[in-house]
Amino acid sequence: MITPPLAERMRPKSLDQYVGQEHLIGLEGGLTPIVKSGNLPSMILWGPPGTGKTTLARLLALQKERPFYQLSAINSGVKEVREILTKAEQNGGLFSKKSPLLFIDEIHRFSKSQQDSLLGAVEKGSITLIGATTENPSFEVINALLSRCQVYVLNPLDRKALQQLISNALEHDIELKNKKIEILEDDALLKISGGDARKLLSALELVVNSCSEPIKIDNTMVLEKVQTQMAQFDKNGDLHYDIISAFIKSIRGSDPNAAVYWLARMIEGGEEVKFIARRMLILAAEDIGNANPTALVLANSTFQAVNALGFPEARIPLSQCALYLATSEKSNAAYNAINKAQDMVRATGDLSVPLPLRNAPTQLMKALDHGKDYQYAHHHENSFVEMEFLPKELAGYRFYEPGENAKENQIRKFLKSRWKDKYGY
Repeated sequence: MITPPLAERMRPKSLDQYVGQEHLIGLEGGLTPIVKSGNLPSMILWGPPGTGKTTLARLLALQKERPFYQLSAINSGVKEVREILTKAEQNGGLFSKKSPLLFIDEIHRFSKSQQDSLLGAVEKGSITLIGATTENPSFEVINALLSRCQVYVLNPLDRKALQQLISNALEHDIELKNKKIEILEDDALLKISGGDARKLLSALELVVNSCSEPIKIDNTMVLEKVQTQMAQFDKNGDLHYDIISAFIKSIRGSDPNAAVYWLARMIEGGEEVKFIARRMLILAAEDIGNANPTALVLANSTFQAVNALGFPEARIPLSQCALYLATSEKSNAAYNAINKAQDMVRATGDLSVPLPLRNAPTQLMKALDHGKDYQYAHHHENSFVEMEFLPKELAGYRFYEPGENAKENQIRKFLKSRWKDKYGY
C-alpha cells in the first residue's frame, strides 16, 4: 500500500487541529460565530496555495454534519455540477441538517455558464457552496454568484504557524514520530515554504527521507537537499508563484530576454492565459505609468485579445506585450502617489471637502455656500486658475512625484508652470 505524502497525512481531522488563519477561526475570528451558529452561508475562500482552503471547507462540513461533495474546476463541467445539484435537491434545503456542502476548487477557472449553473441551487439553499480560489474573486466570479457568497481571505501562514506544523508533524505523524529527528535550524524550511503548509511539509519530508538517522536538520542541509530535488519538490505546481514573480521582475528590470523566457515557461507549464495578461496589465500601471501611458493601452488590448484567442495563438500578443513593457521607460510614480494618498487618508480621516468644490444640486445647498467661489478653469487663460483643491489641512502637500524620464519631466515642467512653488515641483 502506497503511503500518502506527509502533507496529506497531517491534514487536520477537526477545527481544533487547524493551524493558522486566526483572523477567521480564532476566538474572535470572522468565521467563529458562523461555526457556532446553526447555519452555514455560501462563501468564497480566497488565498494562495497551501493556506488551508480545502481543509477548512472539509472541516466546516464535518462540523455541521453536512454531506460533502468536491469538484475541481479544471476537470469538471456543467454536467458534473448538475449531477451533484440533483442529489442535493433530494436532500432538502437550507435548513436541513443534511443540506450538502459543495466545494469547488479553483472556482475562478469555471466559465460564466458553469458559474450560472450554480445560481439556482445557491439561491434556494439546496446546497451550500464553498469556492476556493487563488485569484481575486472580484475579477473571476460572476457578480450574481459573488453577491450570494461571503468572501473570506486566507493569508500565507506566519512563522509561528509554520513552526507549529513542523512540531505537529514530528510529534504526531505515523512515520516521523518514530524517527530520531532534531531541528537545529528552521529558517531555510520556513523560507522555502513561502507561507505554504503543503510546501513546508513536502520539504520536511524530502529532507527526512534523504537522510539516515539520527537526523539533525539545519539550514545548509535543507538547501542542499531541496535544491537538488526541486523538480520533485514542485511537482504539484507550487513553482507557479515563483515563475510569475521572475517574469514580472524581469519586465520591471527592463530585460526582454528574461521576460520572454519566463513567459515561455508559463505557457509550456499550462498557465492560465488571463492570469498572465492581468499581471502585465497591473505592471503597466504600477511600473511604467506615465513614463509611457501607451503601455497600459497595449496591456489592456492584450488582455482583450488573449481572451478572444486562447492558446496557442495567444502566446504571440503575450510575447509582443511582454517585450514592449520590458523595453519601455519605467516609473512607479502613480503607484507611489496612491499609496501615499491612502496613507494620508488613514492618518487624517475624513477631512472636509472645501466649500467651493462641493456639489450644489439644491437651493438649500447653495444657501449653505456649497459651490460658492468655485472658478471654472476653462473660463481662464490656458484653462487654468489657481484654487485650493485639497482640504485646508493638506494645502500644498505633494503626493505625486514625477519620475525621472522624458514624459514625466515634461509633466513636472507643466506642473511647475501652473503651480509655481506651491507644490515644490
